[in-house]
Amino acid sequence: MRKYGFIILALALGISLAGCSKKEPTLEELQQPMSPEDLNRLKTETSAVTDSAAAAKLTAPVASVVSTTEAKMESLPPSGPYKPAAKEIQTALKNAGYYGGSVDGKLGPKSKKAIEDFQTANNLTADGKVGPKTWSLLSQYLDKAPAAAVQAGE
Repeated sequence: MRKYGFIILALALGISLAGCSKKEPTLEELQQPMSPEDLNRLKTETSAVTDSAAAAKLTAPVASVVSTTEAKMESLPPSGPYKPAAKEIQTALKNAGYYGGSVDGKLGPKSKKAIEDFQTANNLTADGKVGPKTWSLLSQYLDKAPAAAVQAGE
């Protein structure tokens, strides 16, 4: 049994070392200066790529990678949908005439009531939460002057 184990071990070692026989070029070999013939050959190869079809074939893979990467970056949201701050919500509600309290950044009962009133007036589900649909309408009032009369009671 030991005899077979030794043979299997020897075969495994021989197979693993067989792949190591190929000599990789050293850094010094890779950094050797080019001969004039090599330079001339390189010049003729690069100057032969003057027609647009050949140039497109060379640049297409790079352009494809760049456009794919850009498309992936554009399709990703920065960090999900925009979530407005409480002060922005209160300011917009105040400017729209639905909120009469102070803009303190705390969404309490007055703010919730004002959100629900705004949602009802705009044919939205009156859940008291500022989701994307509510914010798309409410955000229009951020930069406007406050309404003269507050519609929602204090």
